[in-house]
Amino acid sequence: MSTESTSPTQSTSPQQPQPPTSAAPSFLPTNIRFVLITVFLDILGIGLIIPVLPRLVASFTTQPDMQAYWYGLIVAIYGVMQFFCAPIIGALSDRFGRRPVLLICVFGLGLNFLLMTLATSIFWLLFVRALGGVTAGNLSVASAYIADSSAPSERSKALGKIGAMFGLGFICGPVLGGVLGEASIHYPFYLAAIVSLANVVYGYFSLPESLSPANRKPFSLKSANPFSGLSGLAHLRGVGPLVWVYALTMFAQFTLQTTWVLSTELRFGWSPMQNGFSLFCVGISSVIMQGVFLGRYIKRVGDANAVMFGLTSSCLSLSLYGLVTQGWMMYVLILCNVLAFATGPALQAMFSRAVDARSQGTAMGSLTALASIMSVCATLAGTSLLGQVSHQAKGSILLGAPFFMAAVVQAIALVLATRYLSKSKVVSP
Repeated sequence: MSTESTSPTQSTSPQQPQPPTSAAPSFLPTNIRFVLITVFLDILGIGLIIPVLPRLVASFTTQPDMQAYWYGLIVAIYGVMQFFCAPIIGALSDRFGRRPVLLICVFGLGLNFLLMTLATSIFWLLFVRALGGVTAGNLSVASAYIADSSAPSERSKALGKIGAMFGLGFICGPVLGGVLGEASIHYPFYLAAIVSLANVVYGYFSLPESLSPANRKPFSLKSANPFSGLSGLAHLRGVGPLVWVYALTMFAQFTLQTTWVLSTELRFGWSPMQNGFSLFCVGISSVIMQGVFLGRYIKRVGDANAVMFGLTSSCLSLSLYGLVTQGWMMYVLILCNVLAFATGPALQAMFSRAVDARSQGTAMGSLTALASIMSVCATLAGTSLLGQVSHQAKGSILLGAPFFMAAVVQAIALVLATRYLSKSKVVSP
């Protein structure tokens, strides 16, 4: 992952930046509050378009199987570009600092939303989403920012705050996007562009830099290569084998995300507003775990148990998503799946503690790249599978086939995590 003299794969005494101290630990340091608000506004913009993106695709093609095909391709091309560009963005943030790179990424996101409203063909939409994937490394930079600003013992809780902002964005964004989408499929994209561009202005005046000049390192094409970055992750002391667990978890998660709206439309006839409300429930569950209970939960059970409990909960929920025959049951399952939202922050914290302060951006960028390529695989597999069963009658459990596939993948991740974490000692705070 790095060609510098201090390699994250061989770090024996990582020098972490000193986190801000506070006499009242219940309050977040000012710089972390700034970046969390930035993340919230960013996710708000993304959440706005989720309920209406399938319908925007459907405006260019009417057949359900072709809609699933093109929707999968559009989501996949975004992930492909993110896979190649996220490590570059992470490495650039290690060189030039988090602040300028994060602001450029958010600006690119806002511009992408605006360009999508101008799409006149399905090919134009595909091209615009490819451009959007180029600057889609903003969350990896935000994660590196949080890692810069938090002590190793608080890393899981701090990274969980990003997940909580993700949840808050999904509480507000999809519901609002669903309501606006009932009036026009373009309205959510306009609002998302405004929110993202306003976020750039806010960040320019309010977001301080988190990476000191002493902890910066020269940009290296080798460290920015997604394949060498993934190789570096696989060789990190104490956590390398968990790369497979993270990859499979992301595959299951993205299968769920990219097929949710299409599946619920086909199975239950849900409108954008109903899908928006379901994502509102996702946000509620995320905030409950990651924003309220995560710190105490991790302290009580530890990162390893948090991963295994979360994978178990997710595996059961995915299976039930595919089996239910009434739409209201989906809402109940979402709210019962709160433990799953501790899995990601716990895994990220393990990886973050295994690298030194100069390589947080590269490590987080590599994790984002890994998630991106899993999103591509999951999207192509999930939407293709859904396209194969799209002719089934409304309410058929066969329309939940992508959820069953995700459950199997999540079960494999659970087996691997259990075998490794029960026998090995992961990097501790």
